[in-house]
Amino acid sequence: MPYSKKMTTNAPLFTINDLFRRVSAAANPRAVLWQDEFGQWQPISSDQIYQRVRALAQAFLGWGAQKGDRIALIGENRWEWAVTDFAALAIGAVDVPLYHTLTGEQFAEQIRDAGCRVAVVSSRKLFDKLHAVCAQAGLEQIVIMDSPAPEGAIAMAELIGAADARGAERDPQFDARAHSIAPADPATMIFTSGTTGVSKGVVLTHGNIAANQCFAPAGFSLDATDTNISFLPLSHVTARALDYVMYNYGAQIAYCSKFDWLAETMLQIRPTVLVGVPRVFEKIRQEAERRAALSPITKYLLAWAVRQGVRYAESVYAGNRPASLCWRLAEKLVYSQVRQAFGGRVRIFISGGAPLGIDTARWFASVGIPLWDGYGLTETAPLIAINNPVHHRLGSAGMPMRNLELKFAADGELLVRGPSVFSGYWNKPDATAAAFDSEGWFQTGDIGHLDDDGYLHITDRKKDLLKTSGGKNVAPQPIEAKLSVSEFVACAAMVGDRHKFLSALIAPNFSVLEAWAREQGIQAASRAELVINARVQALYDGLIREVNKTLANFQTIKRFRLVPDEWTQESGELTPSLKLKRRIVNARYAAEIAEFYADEATASGGSAS
Repeated sequence: MPYSKKMTTNAPLFTINDLFRRVSAAANPRAVLWQDEFGQWQPISSDQIYQRVRALAQAFLGWGAQKGDRIALIGENRWEWAVTDFAALAIGAVDVPLYHTLTGEQFAEQIRDAGCRVAVVSSRKLFDKLHAVCAQAGLEQIVIMDSPAPEGAIAMAELIGAADARGAERDPQFDARAHSIAPADPATMIFTSGTTGVSKGVVLTHGNIAANQCFAPAGFSLDATDTNISFLPLSHVTARALDYVMYNYGAQIAYCSKFDWLAETMLQIRPTVLVGVPRVFEKIRQEAERRAALSPITKYLLAWAVRQGVRYAESVYAGNRPASLCWRLAEKLVYSQVRQAFGGRVRIFISGGAPLGIDTARWFASVGIPLWDGYGLTETAPLIAINNPVHHRLGSAGMPMRNLELKFAADGELLVRGPSVFSGYWNKPDATAAAFDSEGWFQTGDIGHLDDDGYLHITDRKKDLLKTSGGKNVAPQPIEAKLSVSEFVACAAMVGDRHKFLSALIAPNFSVLEAWAREQGIQAASRAELVINARVQALYDGLIREVNKTLANFQTIKRFRLVPDEWTQESGELTPSLKLKRRIVNARYAAEIAEFYADEATASGGSAS
């Protein structure tokens, strides 16, 4: 029988506008930090946030925006993004955040689908991309965050004008309008990132988001002394929900508009809370191992410290500080240095947006850092479950939110129901109907189970499961995560559905591979030539052999191909939350995949078997 877990607590209903009122009334002189053109961090007070939101909201109203109208929002993480978000919601409009890496044609398609008449963009580059398809998208007004504004746009600075001069003054009419918005009113439309097909607009109400906000921070002891760096794309529900949590607790938010700036920003801001996708933590681990490898002494020291840490990983994950003299020595010499890469002050590390590999979780626990892994979807606003310092289990997705009902279908698919679950996709009744079963349960598309203590374990995407011709179901993501632990691997994609054996496409971490090749005296005129070099092939063959030792025979990688490409958001293989677009990868490398199985009838596997 399918398992069912009932929700135990109903969340009180409120709106994001209620959250905004708390933010604006906080009298916080440094509510937000942003980096100016000279690289200096500048503060924005809670009063300034209120006045800028009010001024932008008045501009929207002046253009005829009404309750329920959609406003597109395209840009990197910056204070203007948050101001636009709050301004749209304050008048009852629905903001439509779009990934800034999309093409102009994709912008036009999603804006037209949402019916937006107004768009707010961050830069001239994005304006040019959008302006070229303005008529196609049906836009009437474009606001640009940067100044000066090009022809065809209006600068946000012109709209908010002298707003800061109003100080702590409040506008009763504006406040009343914001207060009139109800929990059942739509707040945002977020287009799914499209890992499995065409993007769909997920409509979330104020109440959907608020219900999740009531329970997501439980156990983390957040307060106004905390500082967080907002760097994950705000067009993604995880990053946006995190910012709302930080604002709710009066914590400080520093906006980092480019991922490449994150390492330096962590050292400058020294955050106390850090939420990243698994790839962020994998890169930190790879960098620590790369630096250690520069010297035989430091390489030995890191390996020794990790060995010590493995013995106490569960204890560290439980929040304890081991009394062992060896552990304390490793903490002083090694673990503290790893934490320093995050700024040295982080007390809460959370991984979200994609499944965290158990190898990465264990490694960080072994160097004294518990990573609190969570799980959720855009459609659930977002969290379904999360580990925290009070309730946690290494390798699980955590304890389910108390205001959600969970059930598992006969095939293991997780079904959820509750106040944070969306009601449907925009303009897609067939897709909406397909997302829910006959009893109104949302079908997540993820395979999982609850253990005896109630912790949720997600094993894979239902549609991602690879079924071999021998009838074995294989979850590719855990194997891909094992491969990505290596500093030589940027991304990996398992293939082999309906085939005799599994194979892997590997996009190398070229900065590491090319440095290694130079040390080895390997010369290659191009990346295409580099990846077929015999010694490079032998290197990766060895990596795969090590991974295969941890797998059942039917899960092992029999053949692999190194591709001469970097997989990125821009090139289309990754979503903005750095999840693999399996459909795109399979199509792009169809010829290489076909080669794996050209002699399948007689093959027993390749050298990595």
